[in-house]
Amino acid sequence: MREVNENGPAPADQRATAEAIERGGIGLSVTDLLARVAPGAAPQPEAPAAPEPSAAPRDEAALVAEVAALAGRYVPAGHLAPDADFFDAGGTSVHAVELVAALETELGLTVDLDEVFADARPASLVRRAIRANGAETAGQRDTAGLTVVQRPTTALTVVQRPTTGLVTTEPAPHPANPAPTLPSTPTDSAARPEDLAQILADLSLADRLPFVASPEPAPPRRVLLTGATGFLGSHMLLDLLRHSDAHVYCLVRAADEEAAVARLGDALKGYALPWSSEVRRRVTVLPGDIREPRLGLTADLWDRLAEELDSVVSVAAAVDFLRGYPSLRASNVLGSLTLAELAATGRPKPLHHISSVAVFNEVGIPSMGEDDPFAHVDRLVAGYDQSKWAAEVALRRARDHGLVVTALRPGGIGGHTRTGAYNPQDLSSGLLSAFARFRSVPAFRYLNAAPIDWVSRTAVAVICEPDAWGFDYNLTGVPNTLDDVVRDMAFGGMHVRVRDWEEWRADTLARLEAEPVPELAFLTRVLRSPTALKLCEATLTGPAATAERTDALVDALGLPPAVRYDARAQLKTFERLAGDGLARLPHKDDQPYLWFSETTEGGVGPVGGAPDSPCSMTLTLSVASMHQLVTERRVDVRGEVSCPAAHSAPLTVARGDLWVRPEEGIPHQHGLRHPLLRYRLELTDADGGRWWLEGHKYARARRDLWRQTRTLTVELGREGDPASLAGEVVVPADTYVRDQIDGIRVDPRLTGREKRAAKLTWLAWFGLEMGRGLAGPFARAAADLLDLRRTPNPTENHR
Repeated sequence: MREVNENGPAPADQRATAEAIERGGIGLSVTDLLARVAPGAAPQPEAPAAPEPSAAPRDEAALVAEVAALAGRYVPAGHLAPDADFFDAGGTSVHAVELVAALETELGLTVDLDEVFADARPASLVRRAIRANGAETAGQRDTAGLTVVQRPTTALTVVQRPTTGLVTTEPAPHPANPAPTLPSTPTDSAARPEDLAQILADLSLADRLPFVASPEPAPPRRVLLTGATGFLGSHMLLDLLRHSDAHVYCLVRAADEEAAVARLGDALKGYALPWSSEVRRRVTVLPGDIREPRLGLTADLWDRLAEELDSVVSVAAAVDFLRGYPSLRASNVLGSLTLAELAATGRPKPLHHISSVAVFNEVGIPSMGEDDPFAHVDRLVAGYDQSKWAAEVALRRARDHGLVVTALRPGGIGGHTRTGAYNPQDLSSGLLSAFARFRSVPAFRYLNAAPIDWVSRTAVAVICEPDAWGFDYNLTGVPNTLDDVVRDMAFGGMHVRVRDWEEWRADTLARLEAEPVPELAFLTRVLRSPTALKLCEATLTGPAATAERTDALVDALGLPPAVRYDARAQLKTFERLAGDGLARLPHKDDQPYLWFSETTEGGVGPVGGAPDSPCSMTLTLSVASMHQLVTERRVDVRGEVSCPAAHSAPLTVARGDLWVRPEEGIPHQHGLRHPLLRYRLELTDADGGRWWLEGHKYARARRDLWRQTRTLTVELGREGDPASLAGEVVVPADTYVRDQIDGIRVDPRLTGREKRAAKLTWLAWFGLEMGRGLAGPFARAAADLLDLRRTPNPTENHR
């Protein structure tokens, strides 16, 4: 059923370096990479010297051999067969950029980068380059400095595309592996005819699966899980261990078991997941590869798993929105069929397949329900969409052979709501990072995204519930609308501008080029790729995904229901994105989200003396974002302090912070004073001198609560010296409501409704915190008064 990948495993150091560059960890843009491989740049990888240009014409076969030899420099094995895929052999998207530059400089062959992503086999690259450069199907023609000869002895199949009139040349099919005739395509088809032909051939492989009986309807005890080193797979592994008694066999791509175990442990720890002795006890790591026959396992191990396993979970997939179907089919389609073969061999087993709502990614599709028709495959542009479509359709055919197949379709997978762990290469994470960093969003209809913890938990619930097997589920949560996203970001202090798609794309690319963000290099490549842009268009203009069956199952099992992936759910993820340099959280230098004024009047004097010198403060208290309140309980302060005892002119606040219920309101002075607010101001005078001011509002078990909320005990001193002045200032009663409630101002860019919501949110949060602080001393006093401990009876110890 499978094609054999002849390329060997990747050396650890070379592959690690390539993957680091691909993730953007070395900070090279596409322009930098092209410059690096241009003449005069850094030395190229060691390889046999390219053939000298010859006046003698070279035929197509010779050119294919030269391209294969050149491409072999960039794969771990050091060589590449003419019909082997560059990416399957270990090449990365960064290597693809280098290969394009080398083809032009060394062979004079101009190949577009998108052509490499579409089909990265050397033979296919040469054929398409010849067609693109205007080669005729007969005779000779000099193209880009090369003479291409069509030899009479080389069999070529000439295919006429009836809708376009273009003539294309295809290699003659190998007798042992005949390729189907290219299907005719309608005028509005987006897919390449050769890709459609390959998809049809791959679908027919499902008909070779054996017929199988129904599996035993019992929760699984021995599970094979692929993709455990990925974002979703790693969370599903931990959820399987937490919510079942199953022992999990993890198929991990590695040279040996030791390397596989190390790779799995690193992946789990990278996503803030435990890799403890208890986890290792219930996990068996198998080095293998879903692209290989029998998953790269020995025949004995394959047969043993076929008899011992009682569930197969297919999560592994190549997720790349730039690569074409030929480059992705081995991982995403043939790998899924190999797992179906394992599920149908020996003991009957259900197959739980992680698909994607990408099967609906056709521009203009009317609905995305769990049982709705898929997109027309000829109108899917991206190879990833085509591969997910082909895999699920092939597995539907497998159902006709009796195999129990469950299709689980996530949409965008957001970060973890508690740990903030996210997938840096996920398109949803990249878009959210760009929204937060550049404060702009493209107009869209819906974002079908849910947090990883909900997606993983729901998927595992389906796997562990036999009555749920054999159906299709959309794990998309509650879709976000454009208004939802804009409002959420505004509540977080990040006012964003809505732009049409082309304007947003051009602006984002310009910003990424002006200020390169290595971690967002993949988003730059996506926004430059015509193929990926079509995928983005379908995603942003598509309908909301519906999930009635999933919602009913979640309700029946008592699981947390799907909720919108809103600002609160994204809080931890935004913090990690900002920490990793992908996003930018609101800063105190940004325009405030909400602000109001506070005036105080009172007196100060020498420490320990009478406060007989007047002192007043005119301050503006502001909040950059609700995120600042939730995480730090801190308010920004600016303004002036007038204190003639310190300086004749007012002191200006250079930096000021106010903390609400600092240190969780832990009481001072043996529990008699509970801190409500703490002020810390850095001041400068007219002569350049620096001062500091520390102020506290305390709650006590007394009846003057109104005064306690307005009274501030202050200490004032020069920078680096102890306090020289101390006293008390009070907010006048007639200004408190006027300034701090009625006088609240909100970012003018918000709508009237959003302004009202922001005010109510602040007042509710601040009122709750102050109420908790004021209740503390009274609760302490009540506990002392109602202490019911009895004095021990002299004879009690003898009872």
